[in-house]
Amino acid sequence: MASPDATAGGGRMSLTAKILIAMGGGIVTGLILNAIDLGFLNSLLVDGLFTMIGTIFMNALKMLVVPLVIFSLICGVAGIGDIGALGRVGGKSLVLYIATTALAIMMAIGVSLIIGPGSGFEMSGVEVGSVAGKEAPSAWSVIADIVPSNPIAAAANGQMLQIIFYVIVLAVAALMLGDISKPFLQGCEYMNELMMKIVEIVMHFAPYGVFCLIAKVFAQEGLVVFLPVLGYVSSLVLALVLHCFVVLMIIFKATSGLSPVTFLKKMWPTQVFAFSTASSSATIPVNYRNVTERMGADQSVASFTIPFGATINMDGTAIMQGVATVFIANVYGVDLGVSGYLTVIGMAVLASIGTAGVPGVGMVMLTMVLGQVGLPLDGIAIILGVDRLMDMLRTAVNVTGDAMVTVVVAKTEGKLDIAKFNDPDAALESGHELDIDPEAEKRLADAVHPQGHSPAE
Repeated sequence: MASPDATAGGGRMSLTAKILIAMGGGIVTGLILNAIDLGFLNSLLVDGLFTMIGTIFMNALKMLVVPLVIFSLICGVAGIGDIGALGRVGGKSLVLYIATTALAIMMAIGVSLIIGPGSGFEMSGVEVGSVAGKEAPSAWSVIADIVPSNPIAAAANGQMLQIIFYVIVLAVAALMLGDISKPFLQGCEYMNELMMKIVEIVMHFAPYGVFCLIAKVFAQEGLVVFLPVLGYVSSLVLALVLHCFVVLMIIFKATSGLSPVTFLKKMWPTQVFAFSTASSSATIPVNYRNVTERMGADQSVASFTIPFGATINMDGTAIMQGVATVFIANVYGVDLGVSGYLTVIGMAVLASIGTAGVPGVGMVMLTMVLGQVGLPLDGIAIILGVDRLMDMLRTAVNVTGDAMVTVVVAKTEGKLDIAKFNDPDAALESGHELDIDPEAEKRLADAVHPQGHSPAE
């Protein structure tokens, strides 16, 4: 099975290289369109063609998420075969996800207090009064909502925690039934392989989708939006970089003993993809393939930790909330004090659990945090202009945390192929993902319609 970073035979360019070129081309194209007003042509390209292709690509990725999570998780639970081991995997991943999120927002607040973004900010030209708040959920409701009243509705609405809960119960029940479940589990194995093949088909068109998504963002936003909030942007970028390349890698080395350099090299293609889509959920198929095929994590672990992390692990978003809270407090001249920042840390961790990993969700979570510490929600309007671009960076950090926890948990459970992790060429040997074997195609056709019988018969 080929990975997103696979290179084809005959020197064909790797998919990662194509995506990087598409991303660079999208940035240049978007900035040109933003700088030069071509009137109808701009509208035709940005609001028409780019939006259409980008939406199609994102929808194609999202259509993979629920069935991939369902079948891979069933196969994963069956592969573990031990409910106690499943509990350990869940417990370890939950502790690591919550711990990294708490560390992320504490570090973000620390960086922001040192830099002091927002001090002396002029409010002129900022449209206020347009941001609606959302009530913060209680810890009780977060836990209660994990159990779905209607699993079909949960799957239709992409409620990932509810899906994970139901599928684990389903898989455990199948294990308890014993041999009678073999046909069911074999069918799930096939469906899992089938979904991974569909992932390959969709990823074949990734460069086109990435180009349109990036071009649209930069055509609409440009670089001018950074100037009024340069302090906020610089603080946020610094905090994201520190967390991704320092904090997470220290945790990774301390808990696994593996090389952070090797991890980051293999993580790069997924980070690029996450940056392009700005969606942790849409990146689930890519991240899952990366940690299993490139890093050697067993699917019995990755099938749980990757979708689980895409739902509750919001390190990048937590960092944004910490920086944004300090920035908005400075803008309005409010001193939150120690108790206020402790409230921000607690709220950010709580709000991250069960929040969908889709573009723009960080702003919804930020309204909860600001409401708890008494800061005006109008302050969000100041940073809305740069949020889409910052969201792309945050998502890259989020998926890095998901992969890091997956590899650590797999290592501690003895479910990591260390030779594959250390092999720089792991899963790079194949390349013609979309080629169809004519002989296999003929055998399958003969099996469906034996010779001498027409399809009509």
